[in-house]
Amino acid sequence: MIRSTVCLGILFCAPALFGQSRPIPPGIRQADQVDAQSQRNLPPPSNERTTVDLAKLKHDADELAALAQMVPPEIDQTTKGVLPKDLSEKLKRIEKLAKQLRNQLNP
Repeated sequence: MIRSTVCLGILFCAPALFGQSRPIPPGIRQADQVDAQSQRNLPPPSNERTTVDLAKLKHDADELAALAQMVPPEIDQTTKGVLPKDLSEKLKRIEKLAKQLRNQLNP
């Protein structure tokens, strides 16, 4: 009785002892093949820099400079108790132009 139990135990453990693994189901094997194929078909990442529109860049920079020159005199008016109503809009436009310029130069 003990001999038959030991024989059965060895019989069931033999594949694990000799490095044999369980068979891979066909669905998993096909999924692995599809995944490997799709990775081979991916195009390489593009390292091309986008071209910069120099005319727009110059226009935005000129507008930014003009707006920036208008701000100090308007700030001086606030010390006198007068708040120019378009100062906030100018400052928002300065922020927007600065961000656009930064994005154009560092795509």
